[in-house]
Amino acid sequence: MATLFIADLHLQTEEPAITAGFLRFLRGEAKSADALYILGDLFEAWIGDDDPDPLHREMASAIRALAESGVPCFFIHGNRDFLIGRHYARESGMTLLPEEQVLDLYGRKVLIMHGDTLCTDDTGYQAFRAKVHTPWIQKVFLALPLFIRNRIAARMRAGSKAANSSKSMTIMDVNPQAVVDIMEKHGVQWLIHGHTHRPDVHTLIANGQPAHRVVLGAWHSEGSMVKVTPDGVELIAFPF
Repeated sequence: MATLFIADLHLQTEEPAITAGFLRFLRGEAKSADALYILGDLFEAWIGDDDPDPLHREMASAIRALAESGVPCFFIHGNRDFLIGRHYARESGMTLLPEEQVLDLYGRKVLIMHGDTLCTDDTGYQAFRAKVHTPWIQKVFLALPLFIRNRIAARMRAGSKAANSSKSMTIMDVNPQAVVDIMEKHGVQWLIHGHTHRPDVHTLIANGQPAHRVVLGAWHSEGSMVKVTPDGVELIAFPF
């Protein structure tokens, strides 16, 4: 019995090794899981479910194969792929979840999320996030021709990279009080998230008791997953 969590693969055609590693993961470790949760940034960018990118079709087919084998697959949006919609979710056999979801895992209440909303010290990013999550802005963007959406997305990625290069690592990490607040809001002692690309298991106090925050790593040179079983919660790095 095991439930698996992954995040921040940032799949793109320019990184075939990561794609190959993910496919091996789906055919291997994930096959015996009770469920697979993808906590955002599965893709480096997403400009709409109508994008005909062959990589998107290949990943949809692979995830659907896992789901049809009996392993439920769930997805929480990341900051890179927040526009993944119901159509792609159906194509992939994934269930879309809200940005904050509490699970009961073998007797543990666990909060899962992408993690970007915890980075409250990065006020510039939070203002940008609020803007691009505005429904009417998303509707207008998705109505644009694909080639225009591609250009806008490329400019936004370049702008984000430039902005982040001048920010301190502390600003781009989670705010400790934001972590405590969200765990107390949901009454949990366990939190699993991604986004920061800083894999680790942190101990803290929430709800007046010892608590744990487990951070998934990005799939840069190796894979990263959290494995929850009746016996414990484990952060695991593994080769592609």
